Amino acid sequence: MRRIVVALPLLSAALIWAPAGKAQTFAATGTTSVGVTVAPEASLSVTTTTTTLTSVGTLFANYTGTTNLVYKIRTSQTTGSGSITAEVTTDFSPTGGPSVATPPTAGDALTYTCSGASSGTPCSGSQTSSTTAATNVASFGPGASSSYVGDGAALSWTLTNDPKYATGAYAATVTFTVSST
Repeated sequence: MRRIVVALPLLSAALIWAPAGKAQTFAATGTTSVGVTVAPEASLSVTTTTTTLTSVGTLFANYTGTTNLVYKIRTSQTTGSGSITAEVTTDFSPTGGPSVATPPTAGDALTYTCSGASSGTPCSGSQTSSTTAATNVASFGPGASSSYVGDGAALSWTLTNDPKYATGAYAATVTFTVSST
């Protein structure tokens, strides 16, 4: 009897742990279906973290320099679009030098031209920077896609060299934004 008494609690414990009404089948192999929805995406990296503008050549030649970007983008196949834009989010500081919002002389400007953007269309012609609106760097149409490591784009900056600028070092912040639908 002792063996029966000892065996009954073990048997009843095994029955408690077994799921009721759910038989499982085990085999040497099994399968599953793996699905994914690929959405539009975009990201960028500003690889030139500090762009130094320099005046080279003749006296009062405009200041020039280059900013390089690497971006990744994927747009929807039929109606997708995307863009990279630039906006001066902090004007030149300290005061007394160049200014995007309130230049010391009418016509002074921080402008740029675009190159690269092989998976899209770089901006056309000279773009005038703004502190109140984003300006175009590149645009992308339906089905646009960059390479896995990203595609390159560049902005070639020009800043008017106005004699009214007080001597000293000045800096502005430009914020780049990439989007994709």
